[in-house]
Amino acid sequence: MARHAASVAPRRLAVLGSPIAHSLSPALHRAAYRALMLDWRYNTVEVTADGLASFVGSLDADWLGLSLTMPLKHEILPLLDGVDRVAAQTGSVNTVLFGQADGRRTLQGFNTDVPGLVRALAEAGVRRADHVTVLGAGATGASALVAAADLGAESVDVLVRTPAKAADLIELGRSLGVVVTVGELADLADPSRHSELVISTLPGGTALGGEFPADLRRRAPLFDVSYSPWPSELARSWAFAGGSVSSGQGMLLHQALIQVRIFRSGDPFEPLPGEDAVLQAMRGALTGQAVTG
Repeated sequence: MARHAASVAPRRLAVLGSPIAHSLSPALHRAAYRALMLDWRYNTVEVTADGLASFVGSLDADWLGLSLTMPLKHEILPLLDGVDRVAAQTGSVNTVLFGQADGRRTLQGFNTDVPGLVRALAEAGVRRADHVTVLGAGATGASALVAAADLGAESVDVLVRTPAKAADLIELGRSLGVVVTVGELADLADPSRHSELVISTLPGGTALGGEFPADLRRRAPLFDVSYSPWPSELARSWAFAGGSVSSGQGMLLHQALIQVRIFRSGDPFEPLPGEDAVLQAMRGALTGQAVTG
């Protein structure tokens, strides 16, 4: 895999999505680049699924890479020359690295959501869970399922509004050796429901119209991928029952660190120079951002 050294000229990067104004990614990446003394510029760009191909095609040689959020994690796939193992598993790409081969620009896709989620869960004290519940079946839902498998889950309940939309997750579970059962969000209050960890991948502000059993909320930690608005309705429900709640900011932090590794070296597994200090700078930037809602 080609390595990308820092250049004297500023390199450009951005996070794409719609909506995108709320994104905390610029604060995280800019803090990392300052700590690494890299003259790189990172911004937000509002891009819809329909406009993705034309936007990517318009980028010049100053561009080093992209971060992607909703609704672009699937839509980017036809534009790529290759993907890493996790992106291939999930069918979801949140990071694109530009390169060169045979005189043409190449686009390599990565998924840093899965390792970012696993690292964030470890920080929250969750390193193993045999039975996991995932809310939502979109791109991040697939990443949550792979993360659950990495935690050793043997079974995962996926709760969605439209069960037919979760068929791909059943197949993904089979490939991972995980039994996936799909149910409806409307049934989340079932008193017999059991889980050791609940991961919500639903958009911020989603109204669930019900609550998980109080005993489950007290015993099983909740990781809510959303961080704006915060707290979410689900997080408030968990806290009210006395349960443990983590917001998506931890996942955002750790997936961004891995993105910085990719943008710097092309390798998500190669630590950054002085990585502990870089992570501390990124965490400080995240803490300094006011998330309201």
